[in-house]
Amino acid sequence: MKKINKVVPHLLVLIGFVLVSIIYFYPVLQGDKIFQSDIVQYTGMAKEQNDFRKESNEEPYWTNSAFGGMPTYQLGAKYPNDAIGALDDILRFLPRPADYLFLYFLGFYVLLMVLKVDPLKAFFGALAFGLSTYLIIILGVGHNAKAHAIAYMPMVVAGVLLVFQKRFIIGGLVTMLAAALEINANHFQMTYYLLFLLAIMAVYYIVIAVKNKEYLDLGKTFGVFAIAGILALGANATNLMATAEYTDFSIRGKSELTFKPDGSKNTTNSAMEHEYITEYSYGIAESFNLIAPRLFGGGNSETLGEESALYTFLLNYGATPAEALQTVEYYGKTYWGDQPIVAAPAYIGAIVFFLAVLGLFHDQRKVKYVFLAGAIVSLLLSWGKNFDGLTRFFIDFVPFYDKFRAVSSIQVVLELCIPVMAIMGLQSFFSTEKEKQWSSLWKATATSLGLIVILFLAKGVFNFSGAMDEQLIQMFGESQDKSFGINFINALKEDRMNFYTSDLLRSGLLISVAAIALWLFIKNKLAATTTIVVVGFFMVADLFMVDKRYVYNNPDQFKSAREVDMPFEATEVDNHILKDTSNYRVYEIQGRMQARTSYFHKSVGGYSAVRPRRFDQLFDYNVEKNINELGSSIDFKTFTFTKSNPILDMLNVKYVIVPTGQGDVPITNPFANGNAWFVEKVKKVNSADEEIKALNEINTKEVAVSRKEKDEKNFEMSLPFRIDSLANIQLISHKPNYLKYVSNNKNYGFAVFSEMYYQNGWKATIDGKETPIFRVNYVLRGLNVPAGKHTIEFKFEPQVVKTGSTIALISSIGMLLLIGTGVYLENKKNNR
Repeated sequence: MKKINKVVPHLLVLIGFVLVSIIYFYPVLQGDKIFQSDIVQYTGMAKEQNDFRKESNEEPYWTNSAFGGMPTYQLGAKYPNDAIGALDDILRFLPRPADYLFLYFLGFYVLLMVLKVDPLKAFFGALAFGLSTYLIIILGVGHNAKAHAIAYMPMVVAGVLLVFQKRFIIGGLVTMLAAALEINANHFQMTYYLLFLLAIMAVYYIVIAVKNKEYLDLGKTFGVFAIAGILALGANATNLMATAEYTDFSIRGKSELTFKPDGSKNTTNSAMEHEYITEYSYGIAESFNLIAPRLFGGGNSETLGEESALYTFLLNYGATPAEALQTVEYYGKTYWGDQPIVAAPAYIGAIVFFLAVLGLFHDQRKVKYVFLAGAIVSLLLSWGKNFDGLTRFFIDFVPFYDKFRAVSSIQVVLELCIPVMAIMGLQSFFSTEKEKQWSSLWKATATSLGLIVILFLAKGVFNFSGAMDEQLIQMFGESQDKSFGINFINALKEDRMNFYTSDLLRSGLLISVAAIALWLFIKNKLAATTTIVVVGFFMVADLFMVDKRYVYNNPDQFKSAREVDMPFEATEVDNHILKDTSNYRVYEIQGRMQARTSYFHKSVGGYSAVRPRRFDQLFDYNVEKNINELGSSIDFKTFTFTKSNPILDMLNVKYVIVPTGQGDVPITNPFANGNAWFVEKVKKVNSADEEIKALNEINTKEVAVSRKEKDEKNFEMSLPFRIDSLANIQLISHKPNYLKYVSNNKNYGFAVFSEMYYQNGWKATIDGKETPIFRVNYVLRGLNVPAGKHTIEFKFEPQVVKTGSTIALISSIGMLLLIGTGVYLENKKNNR
C-alpha cells in the first residue's frame, strides 16, 4: 500500500502533463496539425525519399531532388536496429506538437525528482520550463529536432547528478538511456551545448572528490560514465557515423577555396565564416528580455493595434481607420534589438527569475552554483559578436564550436538552469524556519524589484531605434510630406517605449504577487499547499499568456492534416515542366534556398543547414554571381536560352524558373549536356581554386576539369580521347539510389555524369566489374569507359550504414542486459 501511495502523486503529475499538453495545443483534438514553416521545407526536401520508401519499402539514403543530389542522413533517414528510436516513439505518443511539450515536462520533472523536489512543486516547475517562450516558439516554426534534443537535456543532467551522488546503478542507467535518447534526437548543436553544463558539473564534483580524497569513488563515477556513454553512442552509431562522414562534404566542413565569391581573400580558419556563425547574436541589453518580454519590442511579427501611438498618428495625418490599421500591421515593426530575425523574445518568466534569486539566497546546496555558472556561461556566449573576444576564442580554440551557427541559441542552457534554481529555491523555502524564510524573501524581493526599478530608470539611455527605421524613413520620404517618415518613426518609437514600460510594470507586479503570497505563508495567512498553488498558477499563467501571443497570433497556425502533409500546390509552371518525363534538373532563380521546387522536381536548390558545400559554392562563385548575364541570354518570345551556360549545362538543368512581371515562367535550356557524355579532354589542375575557376573557361561538353590527386594510377590520361559522332551514353533506369546506363563508343573514353560526386557509398560497375569513380568539374562523377558497348551501373550502398547498424544492434543488446541487471540489483538492495 505504501508503494502505491508513493506512485500515485507521480501518476497524477503525468496525467496532468498529458492534459496540459493536449489542451495547450487543443486543435490537434480536431484532427488539425500545426503549420510549421521549417517542417514545410523539410516536407519538400524529403518527398522523393518518402515516396520511394513507401513504394519500394526500401530506404534510399540518397535524394536527387535537392542540391543536385545529397545523402539523406540529415533528412530523416531511417536506419536498421534503431531500438532507441523505437523507445522515443513510445515516449512521444501524443499528436505533434503536444508530444514535444509532454517531453519538456517529463524530462524536467525527472530532474527535479533527483533534486528531491516535492511532486506538486516539481509539477509547476516542469510546466514553467516547458512553457518558456523560446521552447514554445521553436515548436511554432518547426524546429522539431531542436525541441526534441532540448526535451531530453534535463533527463541527461538528472542521470549525471545521480552518478555524482554515488547512486551508480540507477544513475548509470538513467544517464545511458537519457544520453541515447538525446543523441537520437539528432540536433547535435543542442547536445553540444549541453556538454558545457555537464563539463561545469564535472569540474564541481571532481574538485569535491579531490578535496575529500575520494579517488576510488571518482574512478567508479567515470567508469560508469564511460560505459553509459559508449553504449549510448553505440546505440546511435549509424546516425553518428553517417553524420561524421558527411560533415566535411557539407557547408559545416572547411572550404578548400582561398578566395570568396567577390574575389577577396578567404582568411577564416573556421568551418564557417565568423559572420555566418555570429549572425544571430543576442544583444547584451536585450538579455533583460528574459525577465520582461517586450523590452526590445518583442518579435518581428509583433503587432500593434488601434490603441497604439502609431495608429493615432496615422489617423491624425488623415488616414481612414482601415488604412491606418493596415499600415500599422504592415509597417509597425516594433522589434529594435540586435538580431536579424526574432520570432519571439526568450522570456523565462518574471516569477521564475524571482524564485531563482530566492534560491541563490536560500538554498544551502552548493550544486546551485553549477546551474548559476551554466546560466552565466550560456548568457555570455549567446552575445556572440557583441562579446567578440570570448566568441572568437571559442571559435578558434574550442573543438567543434565553429561547426554551429546562431550562437544565441546556447541560451537553452540558461533556460534550463534558471528554472532549476527557481524550483530549488521554492523547495528549500518551505523546509526551513520562518526567520530564515523572511531574510531570504526580502533579499530576493529587493534584488528582483530593484532590477526592475533600475531598468525603468534606464529607459532614457536607449534610443529605441530599430534596424528597419532608416529604410522606412527613406521609403516614406519619397512622399510629398518629407517629414512624414520621421514622424512615423517617432510614433513607432513611442509604442516601443510603451512596450518597455508596460512589460517592466507587468513583471514587477508578478514578482510582487509571488512575494506577497510567500510573505502571507510566513505570517500563517496561507497554507503551504495554497501558497505553492498560487505561486505556481501565476508563474505558469504568466508564461502561458506571453506564449499565446506568438503561437496563436496567426489564425492559420493550425491547418487540416491534408494541408500540412501536402503543403505545396503545383503551379502552371510546375505542370508544364512535369510534362517532360525525362531525367533533368530545375533551377528556380528566385527560390534556390527553398524546398518548394524539390517537392515537384529534381532541383539544384533546397532548404538545408547542411547542404553540400561544393555544390553551394558552384552557384555562389559561378552562377548567381553572374545572374544578370544569365538573364540577358533569355529569349522571352520563345522562352528559351540563346546562349550556353557551362555550369547549368553540365548539371543537366533543362528548365529554369524565372520571375517576371507577369509571374514565374519556365525557360527551356536547349544546351543542357544531358545525363552523361564523353569528353575529348581532361584538364588537370593543382588546387580547388583552379578547379572552380576553370569551369568558366571550358566547354563542359568537350572538356572536363579534374584536380590532381596523389594516387592516379587508375586515371588514364591518354589525351586527347577519340570520340566519333555515334559515341553516346543513355540513362535507361534511375532511382534515388540506383542509375543504369548503356554506353556505346568505338574508342576508349572518359565519361562525365551529371550526378553529384560523393566518395562514400556510391559504387560504379561496368558490366558488373567495379571501377573507380573520379570527381570532375568540381562536383560531378567521371569514369574511364572501355571501347565498345557496356552496361554502367551506379549503386548507393553506404558501408557506414551497415557498420553502424551492427554496432547499434550490439549496443542495444548490451543496454538491455545492463537494464535487466541493474533493476535486479536495485530490487535486491531495496529488499534487504
